Amino acid sequence: MMGFGNIEFKKPEIKKISDVMWEIPKTFKHGMHVPVRIYGNEKIASEMDLQVYDQASNVATLPGIQKYSYVMPDGHSGYGFPIGGVAAFDINNGGVISPGGIGFDINCGMRLVTTNLTFDQVKPHLKIIVDKLFQKIPAGVGGEGFVKLTKIEFKKVLEEGGHWAVKNGYGWDEDLKRTELNGIADWCDVSKVSSKAIERGYNQIGTLGSGNHYLELQVVKPENIKDERLAKKWGIFPNQVVIMFHTGSRGEGHQIATDYLQLFLTVMERKYNIKILDRELACAPFNSPEGQNYWKAMGCAVNFSFANRQTILHRIREVFSEVFKQDAEKLGLHQVFDVAHNRASIEKHKIDGETKELLVHRKGATGSYPAGREEIPKMYKDDGSPVIIGGSMETGSYLLVGGDKSEETFCSTCHGSGRTMSRTKATRMFRGQELFDNMMKRGIYVKSTSWSGLAEEAGAAYKEIDDVIESVHQAGISRKVCKLIPIGNVKG
Repeated sequence: MMGFGNIEFKKPEIKKISDVMWEIPKTFKHGMHVPVRIYGNEKIASEMDLQVYDQASNVATLPGIQKYSYVMPDGHSGYGFPIGGVAAFDINNGGVISPGGIGFDINCGMRLVTTNLTFDQVKPHLKIIVDKLFQKIPAGVGGEGFVKLTKIEFKKVLEEGGHWAVKNGYGWDEDLKRTELNGIADWCDVSKVSSKAIERGYNQIGTLGSGNHYLELQVVKPENIKDERLAKKWGIFPNQVVIMFHTGSRGEGHQIATDYLQLFLTVMERKYNIKILDRELACAPFNSPEGQNYWKAMGCAVNFSFANRQTILHRIREVFSEVFKQDAEKLGLHQVFDVAHNRASIEKHKIDGETKELLVHRKGATGSYPAGREEIPKMYKDDGSPVIIGGSMETGSYLLVGGDKSEETFCSTCHGSGRTMSRTKATRMFRGQELFDNMMKRGIYVKSTSWSGLAEEAGAAYKEIDDVIESVHQAGISRKVCKLIPIGNVKG
């Protein structure tokens, strides 16, 4: 037995499948329906905390799970599911839906935006751009956005998603075509959302939040373009400055997850005879009344998230227009893609030659669709879906494309670097002011709402992003397009 905090876990026997794939057999734990598959090189797999293996094997016991319980190379322990966890459930044969497999920040995701500006053009204005973005896009716990809505108006946001934002002047029609689901979860039902969730979200449109949420200016160094054809086709060029940001459904999404976790705990065993190894995996059959209600409420959080990121993009365009005295279109501020990494999606996949309708849970994992899949927007259908992976604010991020082998993971890949230490430990080990000074020396200007919040996100608190990306690239579940190096950052 080996310890994690005050909890002890049995170390599993791990079988090597390839240089970047490992397996825990379903004999490891009583009740496992499927094995666990872990992606990552030997270093990543050997250094992953044991709670990840415990959580992933617990997931393997859930009703209706198909093929494997997956852990991506950025995996680390989370609530119920590991972060970096993927699992698909057969919704027509008792498959479940679990808030712990989606996350509290429902539809948290990444948006990448191009400019036609080079680093040399942006560098003299970098500080003022970051300062203005920090001023116009609220960050930190409980930040309120500039869009003032009544609770009744907010319900329209939850029904219309990104379309609400564009209709109200916070974006362009083309943005929706470059967003997953065309920017709307059309299965939503606002009547399934509690008044408390409405209360927590209605004043947060256009906000980043805290934790690992950020807005970053990045540069595309020539040597970091790995697929020149695709980069050019997608509007990426050498020495270009791009903008990436990461946020989600804020207080509203968190409350929806909380509400339905509590509900599922009351009905799961008593009504549906579902027994689980961890209360954090509370679930209900997808086709049950409770499962359907959560699915529809989750859709509302998805829509909030899309509207939130769309509104932030509008503010970014305003800032760049103000600084460079040109309109955003002339500056080339076009969205590349918006992709989430905390959501469940209904998708069709082949299981042993049979096409099944599955509910794919991605918890800290990103959709990575190979060319031709129906989930891909028309403009990317021939290439595969763009995959946006945020690294730490010190090291860099990546733009990838769905790989030919991604159907082996239900079209899923990693979502970031993955933490190696808790936020509490990071604040003990690092000092925000010192980190700020060191980043300034390396040409990265950062604005944060607090020094402790900055310390939490130190690069050394994360895995090496290059190792994570190389693992998924070697596995063929996503391929490198380019790496993006930070030059400016707004943090909560």
